[in-house]
This record gives sequence, structure tokens and C-alpha cells, in this order.
Amino acid sequence: MKSVAWMAAACVASAFLLTRAPGIDAAREIWLGMAGPLLMAGVGWIVAERAHRRDPERMIRVQLWLFGGKMAFVAAYLVAMLLVGALRPAPFVASFTGYFLSLHAAEAYGLQRLLRQRPGGADREPID
Repeated sequence: MKSVAWMAAACVASAFLLTRAPGIDAAREIWLGMAGPLLMAGVGWIVAERAHRRDPERMIRVQLWLFGGKMAFVAAYLVAMLLVGALRPAPFVASFTGYFLSLHAAEAYGLQRLLRQRPGGADREPID
């Protein structure tokens, strides 16, 4: 849960700074471009952490289900924001892509750390 809080804090802070930068008139697109990936990464991380706590052996199956759910969410979110939300495509897609990639990198790092933990809490040797 602490990881989700850090992801959210970093996203909100960066979106705030981006919308305050001189010459940028795309606050709505930046915030909505950040919201979707943050929601997706946050829910994905919470599900992964709970699955790992319950049964570390099932992590691959859970990750596959999450991947499918994320794909469906991305498609629905992009369609909803660009068609229904009537956002300007260029700033929204730039924001969405930046946050999507950044949050997936953060999730990958977190998963790597999570999977190195033994059920008792001690860390395993790194896999290289």
C-alpha cells in the first residue's frame, strides 16, 4: 500500500508542476492523462501484493489476468477520453504515454523487489 501512496504522490506532484509550467495550456489533458495510468497501476499493485501474500506461486497467473484487464482498461479509457471527453489528442496522449511508461517501470521495480522476498520476509539473492 505504501508503494501506491508513493506512486500517487509522485504523479500528483509532477502533474501539478507540469500544469504550472509556462506556455503549457493543457491542464485537463495532463490530469486526465495521469489519472488512468495511476488508477491502473495502483489497482494492479494492490492486487499483486495481496496475491503474493496469499500464495506467491500464483503470481504468474495473477499477472496474466492483470495484463488482460489492463489492456481492456487502456482501450476503454482512451476511447472514453478522446471521444466522449473531447480532449485534445496530442497533449492527452503525451501525458498518458509518459505516465503509463513511468508507472509501469515503477511497478516492474516493485514486483522485482516483491518477488525477491522470502515468505518469512528475508530477501533472497538477486537473480542476474
